[in-house]
Amino acid sequence: MKTKAIKVSLSITLAIVMIGMMFPLIYMVVTSLKDITSFSGVTGIFKGTLTFDNYIEMFSRDGIARFFVNSLIVAIIVTVGNIVFCLMSGYALARRKFIGNKMLFIAATAVLMIPQHVVIIPVYILISKIGMHNTYWALILPWLVNPLGIFLMRQYIANLPEDCEQAARIDGAGEFTILFRIVMPLCKPALAVLAVQVFLTNWNSFLYPFILTSSPDLYTLPVGLAMIQGLQQINLGQLMAGSTIAALPVIIVFLFFQRHITEGITAGALKG
Repeated sequence: MKTKAIKVSLSITLAIVMIGMMFPLIYMVVTSLKDITSFSGVTGIFKGTLTFDNYIEMFSRDGIARFFVNSLIVAIIVTVGNIVFCLMSGYALARRKFIGNKMLFIAATAVLMIPQHVVIIPVYILISKIGMHNTYWALILPWLVNPLGIFLMRQYIANLPEDCEQAARIDGAGEFTILFRIVMPLCKPALAVLAVQVFLTNWNSFLYPFILTSSPDLYTLPVGLAMIQGLQQINLGQLMAGSTIAALPVIIVFLFFQRHITEGITAGALKG
């Protein structure tokens, strides 16, 4: 009886926590479907009728579609780049024995301790010096390799058995064949975690795209939404509609990779 009471209490507590975590998302979606003239704060989400006018007006604005496409292009290219380059770097650090191997791994790990805001000025100067300011390259090139991704892939690959790799090497397979045909499929859980983390970070990035671009044609969605708010007033309904649109790709990516993420967490727990 005592055990059952504990389980019921735990379930109720978790349900309350889940509702608390979901409420901001629910508030955002419902607010985006409300007429802002009749909206009255938090209690207003339970009143009035729903309408898609905010979405229609948001998409009718000039540039919104372009902002969305820019964010999608940048996030996808950077995510694919991190998957390829972090996998290659992690494999080299985990499997290749060469002078400076440990020092390179320590250097990559040490970068994680440097706050990104510290390198804003150096990155801006470097991008400007090489003539990439206000280009897609400025939004993509600096982020194609993530030190966290290198660390994650190196640690994951180091815990994989080498038997399949050795067998393929005996059969005459090259290193790239071994990497992309044997090692990469085994790393799906870790790659899924990396893909979601990189996509989420770049999709929601505001500061660097804001600093490294000056043309509205290159604005990403977070920058574009900030620019269309207006100086004197904020249309909360349209802003929430834009935020809902911005949240959808991240949710879709997470749902697509959730099984692999769970496998990665489980594998990490078992290996630990």
